[in-house]
Amino acid sequence: MQLRPARAAPAELPLDDVVWVFAYGSLMWNPGFAFVESRAARLHGYHRSFCVYSHHYRGTADRPGLVLGLDRGGDCHGMGLRIDPLNRDAVVAYLNERELVGYAYRPTVVRAEIGGREVPAYTFVADPTHCQYAGDLGCTHAAEIIMAAEGRGGLNRDYLINLIDHLEAMGIVEPELHALLAEIQHMTGLIDQGGGI
Repeated sequence: MQLRPARAAPAELPLDDVVWVFAYGSLMWNPGFAFVESRAARLHGYHRSFCVYSHHYRGTADRPGLVLGLDRGGDCHGMGLRIDPLNRDAVVAYLNERELVGYAYRPTVVRAEIGGREVPAYTFVADPTHCQYAGDLGCTHAAEIIMAAEGRGGLNRDYLINLIDHLEAMGIVEPELHALLAEIQHMTGLIDQGGGI
């Protein structure tokens, strides 16, 4: 699969007032850019989900993994990262280079709740029209994919474990993620006992 180069944020995105980035996955613990402060944030209308196939970082084209996306419905607790407005263009360019490999995401300005008020924040939502959009696969099937996948960034299941650890350190517990991890641990036990998946 040939990857298209990263693109700039669409011209129609209203970035002039944006000084926050909404982080819901690896950006929470590995942002890769300078920020002024970080605060707990909540986004209404989207939820964190392993809904994007990874052909690069946590899987391959032959054996895709799953990575997080913001999918429609519910809400998501994450982290707001405030950036210096003077660095906004550089941060957006960096994030697009990092997150738009394969274009499974859409760069979006959302209204995130940070510090008791709603503010515009830059983030990436899953693109349901993209071929790497997985949607809701169900716990067992998603666990099978994550259990078997590895990419340039390492084992797919390590990504899930790291996510849960960081969320818990922030006081965020998501039962769906724990159920996914429990399913993977059960599969690991079957493998250790010589069984198959």
